[in-house]
Formats: sequence, C-alpha cells, structure tokens
Amino acid sequence: MLEARASSFPLQTTILTTMAMLAFAANSLLCRLALQQGEIDPASFAGIRLISGAITLAVIVRFRSERSWPGHPDWLAATMLFAYVAFFSFAYLILPAGTGALILFGTVQLTMFSVGLRSGEKFGPVAWLGLALAVAGLVYLMSPGVAAPPLLGAVLMAIAGLAWGVYSLRGRGVADPLAATASNFAWAAPLAFLLSVVFIATGHAHTDKAGFALAIASGALTSGIGYVIWYAALRKLSAMRAATVQLSVPLIAAFGGVALLSEAITPRLTAASAAILGGIALVLTSKSRMPRT
Repeated sequence: MLEARASSFPLQTTILTTMAMLAFAANSLLCRLALQQGEIDPASFAGIRLISGAITLAVIVRFRSERSWPGHPDWLAATMLFAYVAFFSFAYLILPAGTGALILFGTVQLTMFSVGLRSGEKFGPVAWLGLALAVAGLVYLMSPGVAAPPLLGAVLMAIAGLAWGVYSLRGRGVADPLAATASNFAWAAPLAFLLSVVFIATGHAHTDKAGFALAIASGALTSGIGYVIWYAALRKLSAMRAATVQLSVPLIAAFGGVALLSEAITPRLTAASAAILGGIALVLTSKSRMPRT
C-alpha cells in the first residue's frame, strides 16, 4: 500500500508541474490576446487580474485545512507584485507573447543570479559562462535591427521581470507561501485599482465582455489557481528542478502565440532563446558555493 502510494508521487508531481507551467505561459497568451484585439486597456486588465486573483486566493486560504494569514502586510512585496502585473500588461500592448515571456523570465533569473552574487555566492567557470551567454542572448534580442522587438515594450517587460525577481526573492523562506501570496495580492489590488481610476478619469479606460473575461481568467485561473498548483508541485521539487522547469514557460508561450495568435517565431527569437535559456540552464546545473556565515 505504501509502495503504491510512493510510486504515484512522481507522476502526480509531473502533472502538477506541467499544469503550473501551462498556467504561467497562459498568462502571457491571455494578456496578449486581450490587448491585441483592443478588448481592454492594460490598466483595467492589470486591475481585474489582481482583484480576481486576490478573491480567488482569499477563498482558497479561507477554506483550506491550515488556516493562516500573515499578521502584517509586506508592502515591498505587494508593490513589486503590482509593478510586475502593471508593466507586464503595458508591455503586451507591443510585444508578441513568446518574446515577452522570454524577456520576462530571462530578466527574472538574471535578477536573482545578480542578487546571489552580491550576497557572496561563488560561481564556478561554467556558471560564469552560462551567465555571460544569457546576458549576451538578452542583449542580442533587444539590440536594434529589423527583427528586434520594439524597445519600449522590451524595456517595460524587463522592468516587470526585475519586479518579479525582487518579489520572488522577498518570498524566499516564508512559512506559508500560499497565504503570503494571497496577502500580497490583496494589498496589491488597491494599487491596481488606483491605476484604473486614473485611466478612467483621463478617458483611456475601456473594456468589453471578452476583455473582462480574459482578465478574470488570467487572475482567477492562471494566476490564482495556477499558484496553488505550483505550490503543491514545489513540495516534491528541489530548488534546482523548480528553477529549471520554469525555463519551459517562454517556449510554451512562443508556440502558443504561433498557434493561437498567428505570431511568428523569428530566427532572432530562436537564437536568443537558445542563448538565454541555455545559459540559465548552465548556471542552474553548475555547482555554486554559498557565503560562509
């Protein structure tokens, strides 16, 4: 009986991890789809995404067996979460889904690696090679040229990646990541609401039923429930595997953009993807030394 249960864990973890990666990639596809068709403005998309995600996570935390809620709001984490969602939404006014996801996840990982180096973590030659390769790929993707993504969109998505990297680092070591995420969504939602009010006051806000539905799907399903699935998978994943499997998200988003949004996979995107994702994989799979305490 125990052996049968133990053997089911790898398959269960694989399914949960796959569902979480599909959910993360779907965030890019849903946002790009809504904004590409002009069915909603980016501020409204960000606000609806955060509010619906906050409601979904609050309900899940409320009815789970271990009921807990952080005693004090983490304003830095909430602000970084808002910045990520807001800049993410504005960037997808311009960027294709796959390109945006690649810039986002590349910047997230580079941010976290940089903080690790600054805190005294020691990289070996292979890790340094991987870091240089990833940086070169990101520079190549964003450098001027016929096939380069629009600079404004690339910068906005890089800022979103920086915010998400800081948010991820802020959440390391929290006792209850699901409750902390629910709290951060709850405190970030009013910031997004204020941004939406500014857009309404200036006459730039607009949405229709399709845009509203896509934003709710992004907040409640691919963000709220997606994070629940991801935290369930993390219980059986090492930190190395958890970081590595997220490299699949830009590729899923790119192929999803081709299938659903009629986007093209350019030679520049292919080469940059190989450099960025390959470089990050080298860093993740190489041994590093933590600083002595």
